[in-house]
Amino acid sequence: MQSGLLSVLLLGFTLGIKHATEPDHVIAVSTIASQTKKLSRSSLAGVFWGLGHTATLLVIGVTAIALGQHIPENVATLLEFFVGVMLVYLGINGIRKNPVIEEGKQQHFHKKSFVIGVIHGLAGSAAMVLLTAAAADTGAEAFQYILLFGAGTIVGMLLFTTLLGLPFLVASKKSIPLFLMRATSLISIVYGLYYMIQTGSSLFS
Repeated sequence: MQSGLLSVLLLGFTLGIKHATEPDHVIAVSTIASQTKKLSRSSLAGVFWGLGHTATLLVIGVTAIALGQHIPENVATLLEFFVGVMLVYLGINGIRKNPVIEEGKQQHFHKKSFVIGVIHGLAGSAAMVLLTAAAADTGAEAFQYILLFGAGTIVGMLLFTTLLGLPFLVASKKSIPLFLMRATSLISIVYGLYYMIQTGSSLFS
């Protein structure tokens, strides 16, 4: 592998880790991870978010590059606005949940995390395509770049959700700290509204 291409791929992996820690990503996954008292489930919430995010980027990113087109700016902004709506929904849903979560219900966390990742992937596709198009010379290189970027997001979110789950190791085994669940939900609502205002001002101006 050429050193130039290797550098580009390593950059993609590094940027993927950084991308995973953006506020809207962290807050969204936190609303899911904070509802489980098991470290393994908290960690897997991050993994499935990364898988959903990567799957979307691969499909949309490679298709757009192959066709030589980019996602229209107004469409990209609309998708970003929808991320804000999703954050508000996740926050409200988290506040309404019963703090005592049955074991049987926790299996759905992975599906929710995957869907959240897909939505974030849609919202970030435009910028990702532009970045990949500038860094890659061929479609194969673009695919490798996005794949490494996706791997970086999975690793980054895995690390974050694992750290988020650590407090539950010392928490009661019978219940989840209510204040943590409510706090992450409230933060999600506030940031979601802020995100909607920010993107909405560009969308409707």
